[in-house]
Amino acid sequence: METGRWTDPSQPQTLQIAVILSYINAVLALLVLLQADVIGVVGLAQGLAAYAIANGRRWGYRVGVGLAVLVALLAVLSTVSLLGLAGAGGLNLSVILQLAFAIALVALLLHPQSRSYQRLWFH
Repeated sequence: METGRWTDPSQPQTLQIAVILSYINAVLALLVLLQADVIGVVGLAQGLAAYAIANGRRWGYRVGVGLAVLVALLAVLSTVSLLGLAGAGGLNLSVILQLAFAIALVALLLHPQSRSYQRLWFH
């Protein structure tokens, strides 16, 4: 009987880091979900996608990319709205880190090494 794994050390570093970032987003989303926010549900779905990626599932990769792009777009929109409402003083460390993590996750998942690995090895 094969058991699932949380990470797969045989995957390229780009996918391994993307899985870890997705798990971090899922844990943070769980805290947000306690406040009844929609972003919490998206983050928990990222955790599910990370688990599927770690177990070589193509659907997990596709869902992970879609959710990462969605979160990045939401982060960009919130950053732009903060800049429009409060000027440069509206940006704080939390907003900058959220945007950086979202963009990094998209870049890791869409990196050529990640894409070629999932094309060859995921089922």
